[in-house]
Amino acid sequence: MNLFLLSWKYIKDKPLNTFLNVLLMGLGIAIILVLLILNSQLEENLSKNKRGIDLVVGAKGSPLQLILANVYHIDFPTGNIKLDEAKALTRNRQVKSAIPLALGDNYQGFRIVGTNHDYVKLYEGSLASGDLWKYNLECTIGTNVAMQLGLKIGDEFFGAHGLSDTDLDHDEASYKVVGILEPSNSALDKLILTNIESIWQVHEHTDEEGDEDHDNHDHEPVLGSAYETGLPEGGSDAEITSMLIQFRSAMGAVVLPRMINSDTNMQAASPAFETQRLFSLMGIGVNMIKSFAYIIIVIAGLSIFISLYNALKDRKYDLAIMRSLGASKTKLFIHVIFEGIIITTIGGVLGFLLGHGLVEFLTGLYEKSEAIGISGMVLVKGEFYVLLISVGVGVLASILPAFNAYRTQISKVLAQE
Repeated sequence: MNLFLLSWKYIKDKPLNTFLNVLLMGLGIAIILVLLILNSQLEENLSKNKRGIDLVVGAKGSPLQLILANVYHIDFPTGNIKLDEAKALTRNRQVKSAIPLALGDNYQGFRIVGTNHDYVKLYEGSLASGDLWKYNLECTIGTNVAMQLGLKIGDEFFGAHGLSDTDLDHDEASYKVVGILEPSNSALDKLILTNIESIWQVHEHTDEEGDEDHDNHDHEPVLGSAYETGLPEGGSDAEITSMLIQFRSAMGAVVLPRMINSDTNMQAASPAFETQRLFSLMGIGVNMIKSFAYIIIVIAGLSIFISLYNALKDRKYDLAIMRSLGASKTKLFIHVIFEGIIITTIGGVLGFLLGHGLVEFLTGLYEKSEAIGISGMVLVKGEFYVLLISVGVGVLASILPAFNAYRTQISKVLAQE
């Protein structure tokens, strides 16, 4: 006697009840998995992109916006800071390293970032082909940029002012692709990197020599003043967007932020603190939705229990016949337990597919999901345990009906019939 097949046949005899129980279980599992996938990938990607960055220094405004714009590249910058002020800060003995960033342009939605080679080293980036930028208007692009836009080494393009692909192009100066980076699963994958002087040039913030010989910029390559490390040379009105600071010692975390925020026109924000604050704010809503999902799972378990319990009333004769044909009490117990396990397993699989499918669907609708690094085609830790919970609910829901089946008295049931 194949108990599994027998349990499956009884389940198929009640298609409506089975469908509702599976649907309830699937919805509960799907909601939990969506939250688990989003939370896990967000936390992983945010942690990965802030590594090696102790402090972000930029224009005054929202600290969280400063972090989102300059570390994760998913928000608008708070403004610009003077190059001279930034250079003065790098001379502070608590500063071990400082990577400058200049933002404000894009190409078809991908941000153009003026910086130096230290930025690539920060994320342990490597070249798939070509070289890193050296001269003005040379650029090295991330793997996502190359794949989605079809750019290759030697291609030229005009950047657009602003951070959306609907902004006006800078037709006066074109960028040239000189290198493509290997995939790194970091911010590098979605950026177009160049030197800061290139950003100044397309915004007509060049130095005196460049202004005097503007026509030659289009024909003679100009070597960047700090393309490898450090801050570039610029006039008194030169500006950058921000700096990514690494402390020389733990004392820097105590001294520098307070000094910058109170004694300068700049603002300092900690990526670790701001991302933690962001997750704490999100956590309230996530926990509430999770609680709702668990309630749905409990309701699904109760529905399975009621279905099995009521079904056994109609199947007492069948169970008595099975006993008379030689089935043991234990087999009847296992037979009913199998029914609960089968229903919840199907619900768990449905929830798994719904959860991943929903995440993938939502990422396709939300244009910034790729920038954050969210995908529904990724398995995350904890999913297996959620599926185990669904099976556990099925076992618990079927224990009492199974015990009633175990206690079936052959003579009494057959006599009643």
